[in-house]
Amino acid sequence: MPRLVGINHVALEVGDLEGALEWYGNIFDLEAPEREPGMAFVDMGDQFLAFSEGRRQSSDDGRHFGLVVDDKAATRAALEAAGAEILPGQRLNFRDPWGNLVQVVAYEDIQFTKAPEILRGMQLAVGKPEQALEELRAKGLT
Repeated sequence: MPRLVGINHVALEVGDLEGALEWYGNIFDLEAPEREPGMAFVDMGDQFLAFSEGRRQSSDDGRHFGLVVDDKAATRAALEAAGAEILPGQRLNFRDPWGNLVQVVAYEDIQFTKAPEILRGMQLAVGKPEQALEELRAKGLT
């Protein structure tokens, strides 16, 4: 059975992306966020807060959270066995029975990291490929 390792990110829908960055920036020290059209990603070390511009009146598609797991393939198999609604696409996104949108990412595929003593305490033997380590080094996190 796959293990939860941590929370990768939380995504919030905001009506005004620039206004949200200004508002949160008046409260917290935000470094220049990474951007893509309609999105801003505020780093919090090896985790992030994602702002998505626009409010979807008919659904909650933009609001979601990302879970980090030790075994993405085993997670997909468990979701299939449970009859979960797995959304189409290359990512492993699913809806729980209450409609919550959840994204699943594998520990080795992302910049999120746990200290070695935490991994030992969790009895997890997972590592990082060079690409993920390079992302961490570029941000001064290794």
